[in-house]
Amino acid sequence: MDLSSYTVMVVEDHDFQRRMTLQMLKDMGAGVLLEAANGRAALSLLVDRGEPVDIIFCDLDMPEMDGVEFISHVAQDQLAQSIAVISAMEISILNTVETMAKAYGLQVLGTISKPFDLHELTRCVANFQPKGIALEASHAGAEFNVEDLKRGLKEREFLTFFQPKVSFATGEVEGVEALVRWFRPGYGVITPFHFIRQMELEGLVTPLTEVLLTQTCGYLKAWARRGHVMTASVNISMHCLEDVSIADRLHDLVKESGCDPKQIILEVTETEVMIDVAKVLNVLARLRLKGFGLSIDDFGTGYSSLQQLSNVPFTELKIDQSFVKDSPTQARHRTIIETSLDLAHKLKLKTVAEGVESRAEWDLLKSLECQQAQGYFVARPMPGHQIPEWIQMWQAPEEA
Repeated sequence: MDLSSYTVMVVEDHDFQRRMTLQMLKDMGAGVLLEAANGRAALSLLVDRGEPVDIIFCDLDMPEMDGVEFISHVAQDQLAQSIAVISAMEISILNTVETMAKAYGLQVLGTISKPFDLHELTRCVANFQPKGIALEASHAGAEFNVEDLKRGLKEREFLTFFQPKVSFATGEVEGVEALVRWFRPGYGVITPFHFIRQMELEGLVTPLTEVLLTQTCGYLKAWARRGHVMTASVNISMHCLEDVSIADRLHDLVKESGCDPKQIILEVTETEVMIDVAKVLNVLARLRLKGFGLSIDDFGTGYSSLQQLSNVPFTELKIDQSFVKDSPTQARHRTIIETSLDLAHKLKLKTVAEGVESRAEWDLLKSLECQQAQGYFVARPMPGHQIPEWIQMWQAPEEA
């Protein structure tokens, strides 16, 4: 392919790797070559340039601004026509980033594992198809038919983000909650609110749960290799619990992924448990026997809460964010939280406060001896590969 009329950028923090890539592109006849050592510098260069480049070769693990954040800015600001991802990270992470870039509307030329050679570089360049950038507006509110959903599962468009859960007492990161996002090309990033209910109606929520759990186990192993051993919470729908074989299937999936079921906490929304306790009790009991933790999610927002705690073998209680919000100034919210925590402590359940968004809420819940915090005050949901770096940067609030 003739590259003489195209502008190509290489974003790579490793000097030798960057120079080698630039030399290969020069030998291939690239017209204009640009370079940057990190995402922030590259973004500044692109903005100052005032017009999009044709191809960007981008590393993922970089200082200042990592490749994932950089790619999202490039797509949203229409700064390039295409991108190729270069990284030494495991293939599952590369696949995730590739899917994300496509969902943002970028032409993805391929993913290249380090160290790479001229053949791989040539392969990516050959995939480039010059055209105008056409990022479509998000249609997250649109309805999707069953074929859209099935195709999304088949094409691995449903990806897992993770929100950390930290100890109030020690500040240490003890776990994450897995949160699914649909990176649908042409639609941007679609949150579960817009597709979960339809997937339940179409009988696709169990396959989605299995995809989510498989991705989660993959990251648990990757984090453990870097010294970060933790648990992961995964939401499970009432529609999954109606399947009597689900306990065996989830157990086998986790074991085959190389994880221990004890690392997985299945979160069951309280209102969903209320639908028919008798029908799901068998499955929930078997999940506990196989080692899974069980969390009653959104506690206090449903009905017959005490009956559910009595009937279902929960190991964790999550205080709903509607009570956490403004709890330092709302006496009723504080009373509900205090009562919930006292009940959980007596039942020997782990306690998690979700939706912690301020220092005042953190201080209050810590003083009430809640065990774990989750919310924007700690961290927003993020791709799995960002978790280890975030852990290194995280600092719990110091005592007032």
